[in-house]
Amino acid sequence: MLQGIRIIEIEGLGPGPFAAMHLADLGADVITIHRKGGAAITADQSVLDRGKRSIALDLKDPDDLATAKKLIATADGLIEGFRPGVMERLGLGPEDLQSDNPHLVYGRMTGWGQTGPRAQTAGHDLNYIAQSGALHYASEPGSPPITPATLVGDIGGGALYLVIGILSGILNAQRTGQGTVVDAAIVDGSAHMMTLLMALKQAGGLATERGTSLLDGPHWSRSYACADGGYLSVQCLEPQFYAAFLAKLDLTDDREFTRQHDKALWPKLTTRLTDLFLSQPRSHWEALFEGSDACVATVLSPKEAAEAPHTAARNIWQTPNGHLQAAPAPRFDGQTAAIPPAPKRGEHTDEILRDLNAI
Repeated sequence: MLQGIRIIEIEGLGPGPFAAMHLADLGADVITIHRKGGAAITADQSVLDRGKRSIALDLKDPDDLATAKKLIATADGLIEGFRPGVMERLGLGPEDLQSDNPHLVYGRMTGWGQTGPRAQTAGHDLNYIAQSGALHYASEPGSPPITPATLVGDIGGGALYLVIGILSGILNAQRTGQGTVVDAAIVDGSAHMMTLLMALKQAGGLATERGTSLLDGPHWSRSYACADGGYLSVQCLEPQFYAAFLAKLDLTDDREFTRQHDKALWPKLTTRLTDLFLSQPRSHWEALFEGSDACVATVLSPKEAAEAPHTAARNIWQTPNGHLQAAPAPRFDGQTAAIPPAPKRGEHTDEILRDLNAI
């Protein structure tokens, strides 16, 4: 889908490389400028580099810096993830690069953003979503919020918003000839994702106190432990799905369970379901709810997910070169979800330099 689009990525951590990988998955020619010499930030052949080409440069070396600028002059977009001001000190700021390449879309991936009191301070995924409001509901009542595995901040609020920003900027540059700077901050994106919950709050379905809202309070919207240590997810919100859930558990005529939205009963019914699901192993409940509209699903590890019937049928999880990873998404008509190989650091240096010298 992005054939003919070139993205230059300055080697970084987390959301920046993921965004560049996502663009490569979609067909863009992504060239990563890896650091020449010294310790690698990630593995020598990281799965986040799949589908990319790699050139090794020392951006503090004048000749390599000149090569980087020449390479960026051929690009539609650039991705960097340093603190504000670092790229400018290297001579690779937006003004430096857009003077040679006016249509360049300059993607900046940070936690706090380019401006604001925290812009120059360190932080990680958990800190950003803590400040944006996105972490607030991630716990049971009275418990500290849990640490999501980077998906809410680094990927959801960071990398995917950077991808959206870069693609929007490229579309605009194709129409106007003018590039732009994309300030993709995790604190911005993760707050923006909360708008769905704010709509729920507006409709009266979300409370400020954790564990009392429509999606985090009821007995029919949570995960339960099973007898063998496995877990089950339950979220039968609509009445027809809740009815199917009760039918599978022979609770259709239970007077307490029929009062689905009685908040006073939620704690008691949660306890009853906790005891019930602890009475059998996960496989029992999986078989019981299989094929139903009760909106119940077992909680799987990535390895288990790779072997589950639905995800296996869609070939979502694959193991190229022995490294488990998910296939590119979304899918497009007529294309297969194949995972391209990842290059070794600097693998394409000579090839890229030859192409540049031919310009």
